[in-house]
Amino acid sequence: MDKDILRIAIIVVGSIVVLGMILWNVYKSRHKNRGINFYDEGDPLDNIDESLIISNEYDDFDIVPIGSAKPEDDDRAEFESDTGIDETAQTESELSEPESAEMTHPELPQLIQFSIVARKDDGFNGAELKAAFDRVGLVYGESVQVFERLDDNNLVDFTVASMVNPGTFPAYNLETFSCPGIVFFMQPRLLDDPVPVFENFIQTMRFLSADLDGVILDHQRQPLTDETIVAFRQQLSK
Repeated sequence: MDKDILRIAIIVVGSIVVLGMILWNVYKSRHKNRGINFYDEGDPLDNIDESLIISNEYDDFDIVPIGSAKPEDDDRAEFESDTGIDETAQTESELSEPESAEMTHPELPQLIQFSIVARKDDGFNGAELKAAFDRVGLVYGESVQVFERLDDNNLVDFTVASMVNPGTFPAYNLETFSCPGIVFFMQPRLLDDPVPVFENFIQTMRFLSADLDGVILDHQRQPLTDETIVAFRQQLSK
Protein backbone atom coordinates (compact mmCIF):
# COMPACT_ATOMS: atom_id res chain seq x y z
CA MET A 1 0.00 0.00 0.00
CA ASP A 2 2.84 2.39 0.90
CA LYS A 3 4.52 1.75 -2.46
CA ASP A 4 1.28 2.54 -4.30
CA ILE A 5 0.93 5.84 -2.44
CA LEU A 6 4.55 6.74 -3.18
CA ARG A 7 4.10 5.89 -6.84
CA ILE A 8 1.00 8.10 -7.05
CA ALA A 9 2.82 10.93 -5.29
CA ILE A 10 5.71 10.74 -7.74
CA ILE A 11 3.32 10.82 -10.71
CA VAL A 12 1.46 13.85 -9.29
CA VAL A 13 4.70 15.78 -8.63
CA GLY A 14 6.01 14.94 -12.10
CA SER A 15 2.78 16.19 -13.67
CA ILE A 16 3.01 19.47 -11.76
CA VAL A 17 6.62 20.00 -12.89
CA VAL A 18 5.76 19.33 -16.54
CA LEU A 19 2.75 21.67 -16.36
CA GLY A 20 4.93 24.35 -14.79
CA MET A 21 7.48 24.05 -17.60
CA ILE A 22 4.77 24.33 -20.24
CA LEU A 23 3.28 27.45 -18.61
CA TRP A 24 6.76 29.02 -18.29
CA ASN A 25 7.51 28.45 -21.99
CA VAL A 26 4.16 30.01 -22.92
CA TYR A 27 4.93 33.00 -20.71
CA LYS A 28 8.38 33.50 -22.25
CA SER A 29 7.04 33.22 -25.79
CA ARG A 30 4.79 36.24 -25.19
CA HIS A 31 7.71 38.53 -24.32
CA LYS A 32 9.36 40.28 -27.25
CA ASN A 33 12.60 42.25 -27.32
CA ARG A 34 12.71 45.90 -28.28
CA GLY A 35 12.99 46.60 -31.98
CA ILE A 36 16.70 47.31 -32.35
CA ASN A 37 18.18 48.14 -35.72
CA PHE A 38 20.89 45.56 -35.10
CA TYR A 39 18.38 42.82 -35.84
CA ASP A 40 17.70 43.88 -39.43
CA GLU A 41 18.25 41.33 -42.17
CA GLY A 42 21.71 41.24 -43.69
CA ASP A 43 25.03 42.08 -42.09
CA PRO A 44 24.41 42.86 -38.37
CA LEU A 45 27.27 45.36 -38.38
CA ASP A 46 25.65 47.46 -41.12
CA ASN A 47 24.08 49.48 -38.29
CA ILE A 48 27.28 50.16 -36.39
CA ASP A 49 28.51 53.74 -36.47
CA GLU A 50 30.83 54.41 -39.40
CA SER A 51 33.22 56.31 -37.15
CA LEU A 52 34.39 53.07 -35.54
CA ILE A 53 37.36 51.82 -37.53
CA ILE A 54 39.83 49.33 -36.14
CA SER A 55 43.31 49.42 -37.70
CA ASN A 56 44.06 46.71 -40.23
CA GLU A 57 47.28 45.88 -38.39
CA TYR A 58 45.45 42.77 -37.14
CA ASP A 59 46.31 40.83 -40.28
CA ASP A 60 45.18 37.52 -38.80
CA PHE A 61 41.59 38.71 -38.51
CA ASP A 62 38.87 39.47 -41.01
CA ILE A 63 38.17 43.03 -39.83
CA VAL A 64 34.70 44.37 -40.52
CA PRO A 65 34.94 47.14 -43.18
CA ILE A 66 32.93 49.77 -41.35
CA GLY A 67 34.09 52.81 -43.31
CA SER A 68 34.92 56.34 -42.21
CA ALA A 69 33.10 59.04 -40.28
CA LYS A 70 30.66 61.29 -42.17
CA PRO A 71 29.38 63.91 -39.71
CA GLU A 72 26.18 65.82 -40.36
CA ASP A 73 26.76 69.58 -40.03
CA ASP A 74 23.53 70.44 -38.16
CA ASP A 75 23.69 67.61 -35.65
CA ARG A 76 27.41 68.06 -35.17
CA ALA A 77 27.10 71.81 -34.51
CA GLU A 78 24.35 71.25 -31.94
CA PHE A 79 26.32 68.53 -30.17
CA GLU A 80 29.54 70.56 -30.14
CA SER A 81 27.78 73.58 -28.66
CA ASP A 82 26.41 71.50 -25.81
CA THR A 83 29.33 69.21 -25.03
CA GLY A 84 32.40 70.30 -26.94
CA ILE A 85 32.60 66.86 -28.57
CA ASP A 86 32.26 66.18 -32.28
CA GLU A 87 29.39 63.77 -32.87
CA THR A 88 29.88 61.39 -35.79
CA ALA A 89 27.12 60.95 -38.32
CA GLN A 90 24.66 58.09 -38.30
CA THR A 91 24.61 55.72 -41.24
CA GLU A 92 21.49 55.55 -43.39
CA SER A 93 20.48 52.31 -41.72
CA GLU A 94 20.78 53.94 -38.29
CA LEU A 95 18.68 56.92 -39.31
CA SER A 96 15.80 54.75 -40.49
CA GLU A 97 13.94 53.35 -37.47
CA PRO A 98 11.70 50.33 -37.96
CA GLU A 99 8.09 51.47 -38.18
CA SER A 100 7.23 49.25 -35.23
CA ALA A 101 9.92 50.75 -32.97
CA GLU A 102 8.59 53.34 -30.53
CA MET A 103 10.88 56.36 -30.06
CA THR A 104 10.52 57.09 -26.36
CA HIS A 105 13.04 59.96 -26.35
CA PRO A 106 13.45 61.31 -29.92
CA GLU A 107 15.60 64.21 -28.69
CA LEU A 108 18.38 61.91 -27.45
CA PRO A 109 21.28 60.47 -29.46
CA GLN A 110 20.08 57.63 -31.64
CA LEU A 111 23.11 55.44 -31.03
CA ILE A 112 25.92 55.33 -28.47
CA GLN A 113 28.72 53.06 -29.51
CA PHE A 114 32.04 52.30 -27.83
CA SER A 115 34.41 49.37 -28.18
CA ILE A 116 37.08 47.34 -26.41
CA VAL A 117 40.20 46.40 -28.38
CA ALA A 118 42.54 43.65 -27.19
CA ARG A 119 46.06 44.61 -26.16
CA LYS A 120 47.36 41.22 -27.28
CA ASP A 121 48.14 40.68 -30.95
CA ASP A 122 46.08 37.49 -31.04
CA GLY A 123 42.98 39.27 -29.77
CA PHE A 124 40.28 37.91 -27.48
CA ASN A 125 39.66 34.18 -27.25
CA GLY A 126 36.01 33.17 -27.62
CA ALA A 127 35.93 30.93 -24.55
CA GLU A 128 37.49 33.67 -22.41
CA LEU A 129 34.98 36.17 -23.78
CA LYS A 130 32.05 33.89 -22.91
CA ALA A 131 33.34 33.39 -19.36
CA ALA A 132 33.79 37.15 -18.89
CA PHE A 133 30.32 37.86 -20.35
CA ASP A 134 28.83 35.37 -17.90
CA ARG A 135 30.51 37.18 -15.02
CA VAL A 136 28.82 40.47 -15.93
CA GLY A 137 25.44 38.92 -16.72
CA LEU A 138 25.40 39.31 -20.50
CA VAL A 139 23.08 36.83 -22.19
CA TYR A 140 23.69 35.11 -25.52
CA GLY A 141 20.86 35.67 -28.00
CA GLU A 142 20.69 32.53 -30.09
CA SER A 143 18.55 34.13 -32.80
CA VAL A 144 20.95 37.03 -33.40
CA GLN A 145 24.15 35.36 -32.11
CA VAL A 146 25.34 38.35 -30.08
CA PHE A 147 25.38 39.04 -26.34
CA GLU A 148 22.79 41.28 -24.72
CA ARG A 149 22.02 43.05 -21.48
CA LEU A 150 18.36 42.34 -20.69
CA ASP A 151 16.20 44.26 -18.23
CA ASP A 152 13.66 42.79 -15.79
CA ASN A 153 11.09 42.56 -18.61
CA ASN A 154 13.46 40.63 -20.88
CA LEU A 155 13.96 43.68 -23.13
CA VAL A 156 17.35 44.60 -24.57
CA ASP A 157 19.22 47.48 -22.89
CA PHE A 158 22.40 47.20 -24.95
CA THR A 159 24.19 44.75 -27.21
CA VAL A 160 27.74 43.43 -27.61
CA ALA A 161 28.96 42.32 -31.05
CA SER A 162 32.24 40.96 -32.39
CA MET A 163 34.53 43.00 -34.64
CA VAL A 164 34.95 40.01 -36.92
CA ASN A 165 32.60 39.93 -39.90
CA PRO A 166 29.61 39.45 -39.67
CA GLY A 167 29.76 40.57 -36.03
CA THR A 168 28.29 37.46 -34.44
CA PHE A 169 29.63 34.92 -31.94
CA PRO A 170 29.40 31.17 -32.58
CA ALA A 171 27.18 29.18 -30.26
CA TYR A 172 29.70 26.31 -30.01
CA ASN A 173 33.45 25.70 -30.14
CA LEU A 174 34.22 29.13 -28.75
CA GLU A 175 37.72 28.02 -27.83
CA THR A 176 38.61 28.13 -31.54
CA PHE A 177 37.07 31.59 -32.09
CA SER A 178 38.98 34.84 -31.64
CA CYS A 179 38.49 38.49 -32.51
CA PRO A 180 40.54 41.71 -32.18
CA GLY A 181 37.82 43.49 -30.24
CA ILE A 182 34.16 43.80 -29.30
CA VAL A 183 31.62 46.55 -29.97
CA PHE A 184 29.09 47.84 -27.43
CA PHE A 185 26.09 49.86 -28.50
CA MET A 186 22.81 51.10 -27.05
CA GLN A 187 19.91 53.09 -28.50
CA PRO A 188 18.83 55.71 -25.92
CA ARG A 189 15.70 56.73 -27.82
CA LEU A 190 14.17 53.29 -27.35
CA LEU A 191 14.79 53.14 -23.59
CA ASP A 192 12.36 54.27 -20.90
CA ASP A 193 15.19 55.52 -18.67
CA PRO A 194 18.50 55.65 -20.58
CA VAL A 195 20.64 57.16 -17.78
CA PRO A 196 20.89 54.05 -15.52
CA VAL A 197 21.33 51.88 -18.61
CA PHE A 198 24.24 54.09 -19.71
CA GLU A 199 25.81 53.78 -16.25
CA ASN A 200 25.60 49.98 -16.49
CA PHE A 201 26.89 50.22 -20.07
CA ILE A 202 30.04 52.01 -18.86
CA GLN A 203 30.46 49.83 -15.76
CA THR A 204 30.24 46.67 -17.84
CA MET A 205 32.85 47.89 -20.32
CA ARG A 206 35.23 48.91 -17.56
CA PHE A 207 34.96 45.52 -15.89
CA LEU A 208 35.48 43.64 -19.15
CA SER A 209 38.41 45.79 -20.26
CA ALA A 210 40.19 45.01 -16.98
CA ASP A 211 39.16 41.36 -17.02
CA LEU A 212 40.16 40.75 -20.64
CA ASP A 213 43.11 43.17 -20.83
CA GLY A 214 41.65 45.53 -23.41
CA VAL A 215 41.46 49.25 -24.17
CA ILE A 216 38.11 51.07 -24.26
CA LEU A 217 37.69 53.33 -27.31
CA ASP A 218 35.03 56.01 -27.70
CA HIS A 219 32.92 56.91 -30.74
CA GLN A 220 35.92 58.68 -32.29
CA ARG A 221 38.29 55.71 -31.91
CA GLN A 222 40.10 57.45 -29.05
CA PRO A 223 40.66 56.10 -25.52
CA LEU A 224 37.50 56.74 -23.56
CA THR A 225 37.87 59.57 -21.03
CA ASP A 226 35.82 60.72 -18.05
CA GLU A 227 35.07 63.94 -19.94
CA THR A 228 33.46 62.01 -22.79
CA ILE A 229 31.40 59.95 -20.35
CA VAL A 230 30.19 63.11 -18.59
CA ALA A 231 29.27 64.69 -21.93
CA PHE A 232 27.13 61.72 -22.95
CA ARG A 233 25.60 61.52 -19.50
CA GLN A 234 24.52 65.14 -19.77
CA GLN A 235 22.98 64.48 -23.17
CA LEU A 236 20.96 61.60 -21.74
CA SER A 237 19.83 63.62 -18.73
CA LYS A 238 18.09 66.31 -20.78
